[in-house]
Amino acid sequence: MLRIAVPNKGMLSEPAWTMLAEAGYRLRSNPRQLVVEDPDNDVELFYLRPLDIAVYVGRGTIDVGITGHDLLLNSGTDAEEHMQLGFGASTFRFAAPNESSISTLEDIEGKRVATSFDKLVHDYLVEHGINAETVHLDGAVESSVQLGVADLIADVVSTGTTLRNAGLRIFAEPLLHSEAVLIRSPRLSEDDDRLMILSRRLQGVLTAQRYVLMDYDIPVEKVSAAVSVTPGFESPTISPLHNKQWAAVRVVVPKAKVNPLMDQLYEIGARGIIVTALQASRM
Repeated sequence: MLRIAVPNKGMLSEPAWTMLAEAGYRLRSNPRQLVVEDPDNDVELFYLRPLDIAVYVGRGTIDVGITGHDLLLNSGTDAEEHMQLGFGASTFRFAAPNESSISTLEDIEGKRVATSFDKLVHDYLVEHGINAETVHLDGAVESSVQLGVADLIADVVSTGTTLRNAGLRIFAEPLLHSEAVLIRSPRLSEDDDRLMILSRRLQGVLTAQRYVLMDYDIPVEKVSAAVSVTPGFESPTISPLHNKQWAAVRVVVPKAKVNPLMDQLYEIGARGIIVTALQASRM
């Protein structure tokens, strides 16, 4: 069986569970389950702390896992990033007290930086020639400055509200942009059939989330113009209608561009434009 690690809590957990469910995998029926066998799909799901997933995968005790790109880099393991999953986007930033004079990367020299990602921060500072002390904390790093443990912090930022509420301001360039990723063990070949099936299923979910199916009727003489607007992946499906002067077009288009595309098609002469959500896909 392919052993898959999934986050048991945190901001990546529910999107990861939803993605696996949409990909056809069985999930746990109650929050106390730590392991779920899915013999129909030849997989086992292991619900683990997000911080630990890269460690298990890197050591080969778990074949693949869903975790954050930042967590993978901070783990220092041999786990390899296999594919991006399109959710859990965040930015890793430095933040200092509002009244502090720290405002540039160079100002961190000789300071104490509180973070839960000490390896990631240490490596970043060394890469940029900054000598500073990293103070490891497990969560709630925003309080570290007020409590005198650190001079500034480095943490994952989504909206920045938590930092502002703690009297902190973001400065300098982001250390890292992160999102959820599928990682694999170095012991698992990239061409492993089980991994390829999982990858195709997850990619199918991503495609279904990002694209929709569009149908429209178009005068035959304007088919080429319409196809240039909606080229699809390989090519649209074009079918004759009872009225030989018209053709029916079916094509997959980006969900984010649906309304502008409909406007353009209507101007060209398309009518009966209908958009349908995708439930699943294989491309």
